[in-house]
Amino acid sequence: MMRIIAITGGIGSGKSVVSTVLRKLGYAVYDCDSRAKCLMAESEEIHRELQEAFGTGVVGADGTINSQELARRVFGDAEALARLNGIVHPCVRRDVMRWAEAHAERGVAFVETAILHESRMDEMVDEEWQVTAPLSVRVERVMKRNGMSEADVLARIGSQSSYTTDDPIVNDGCEALLPQIMQRLGQMNEQSKC
Repeated sequence: MMRIIAITGGIGSGKSVVSTVLRKLGYAVYDCDSRAKCLMAESEEIHRELQEAFGTGVVGADGTINSQELARRVFGDAEALARLNGIVHPCVRRDVMRWAEAHAERGVAFVETAILHESRMDEMVDEEWQVTAPLSVRVERVMKRNGMSEADVLARIGSQSSYTTDDPIVNDGCEALLPQIMQRLGQMNEQSKC
């Protein structure tokens, strides 16, 4: 039976680093953020629904999404953001299921997502691995990676839901990451024998 494990955590926590390690170990990892961007760029269904929800100007005549215009229309508007998520999240969940079926022979696959519960992806996974790092480390990482100001990073972090777990993967740049991942993989393998 296929087992799906979520890799989750806030912006700058280091989810992508954990995903990279898992890929190098031979595991399949679905990146929700990059796939959502691809689906938004390619899906005629999403384009049609965006036009119906937000009107003209969101999707250009050439079929590409005007990201700046879409962001302008949903920024600071919780209802508009909920409409956008109601269009994109179901498409991503369906895409995850197709992807998981294509990787079923592996027995286990991972899904990287920052919005596990908001996207209802938590209903599809068997286990969650939360990646954490101290706030100062997260802020520094995102500022460096995205060229954002400290205030913008803190605002982004503040807008994300936070979840805690008793046994997170700590990606603080000090604690060794690989042993933590290998321990969880070992536990997973032991559980699958039962």
